[in-house]
Amino acid sequence: MSKSLVAIAAVILVTLLSSPASAKVRLGPLGGLFNFTRLFSTGGLQRARVARHHRSRNAALRSPDSRNSEARGPDIGSATDSGRQLSNPAQRAQIVAAAALAGWHGGRTANGWWRHSDGSYGWVGPLFWPFANYDVYDYAIRGDGTGFWDYGYPDIYAGIFAPYDRDDLASYVASGQPGRKQRGAPPLQQFCGEDSGNAGLPMDQIQKAVQPTEAQRAALDDLTNASVEAARMIRASCPTQTALTAPDRLAAMQRRIEAMIKAQATVQEPLGKLYQLLDDEQKARMNALAHGRRNNAPAQGCRVESSAALQWPADEIESTLRPNDTQRAALEALRRATIRAVEILTYECRPEEATTPLDRLDVVDRRLYAIQHALNLVSSALDDFYATLSDEQKGQFEAIGPKRTA
Repeated sequence: MSKSLVAIAAVILVTLLSSPASAKVRLGPLGGLFNFTRLFSTGGLQRARVARHHRSRNAALRSPDSRNSEARGPDIGSATDSGRQLSNPAQRAQIVAAAALAGWHGGRTANGWWRHSDGSYGWVGPLFWPFANYDVYDYAIRGDGTGFWDYGYPDIYAGIFAPYDRDDLASYVASGQPGRKQRGAPPLQQFCGEDSGNAGLPMDQIQKAVQPTEAQRAALDDLTNASVEAARMIRASCPTQTALTAPDRLAAMQRRIEAMIKAQATVQEPLGKLYQLLDDEQKARMNALAHGRRNNAPAQGCRVESSAALQWPADEIESTLRPNDTQRAALEALRRATIRAVEILTYECRPEEATTPLDRLDVVDRRLYAIQHALNLVSSALDDFYATLSDEQKGQFEAIGPKRTA
């Protein structure tokens, strides 16, 4: 895992240091600046490892309030530190933000219009929902929905009007191919659950909390195996090629969400069996893994903001495509489908209080099904609209997203 994260950081560093913005990337709501030069300069990694023994860095990473670590940016050292870093939503948001922007317009832009409220991004090149397992289990087990609840309509919108052009997307594919010129985008597999041993349920924390008896250990082993299988399912949904059209991007989103739904179903039953075997004290200790976390994230996280970047670009489509009456009717049906998608996802953004891991995993399941339902509605309407366009109009439609650099 450590090697994977170092690879991510190193590739991102090359991009940032070669850009006019040097090594700093502004992350908007995170309120901090990355300074990769300080960390990854010659000998920087080694000095970071040594210095870590002389400061209370680990306590800061474990703290639910990670503002200080956000300001410092990623600090990648040993495998233990890497796993702990990815278990922190704010740290993941920083890594995802840097990766999402590394391939966008050559990494020359400080932020992107498809950014989530926590500073991360739902799309990294052709990949939808990077570090999906971490986001799900942070909410289900640790009660922190910071990374989970931001996913919804803005990502569907970004799937329709992709922010990346062909060259941007090609950089993510080229980065994983030997002999190709590296532009700076990191290999996507490292955001898809390649580290299946770390990307599943936090079994070490669960075991430490419940302290299983011999009778419970078999159920714990079953849950561990299910977690590994769930991580494999999500890893298999990682795109192997770029999607260059809006229908193909939404199809990629559908495959990703479907894989996540199946993965959660794989974990749900063994988690329920283990939980039923626990006594009241063990259940209380397992529930306490979420104490002090941001349980109220849904109220803010998945609310669709009325930002200018997410407004339906009706005038731009009209002036660019000059649609005929048939196309205009199909476009209006697509617009109505997106409005319905917002309604579905806003309604499902208000779950009842969930106090146990089983309750929160049920909430995760309902949210994923809501995203799937909204996505299917929009995808069907988009397919109908796309079928009315000429090849030239399709190219013009695809160019709308990359032009939106606000």
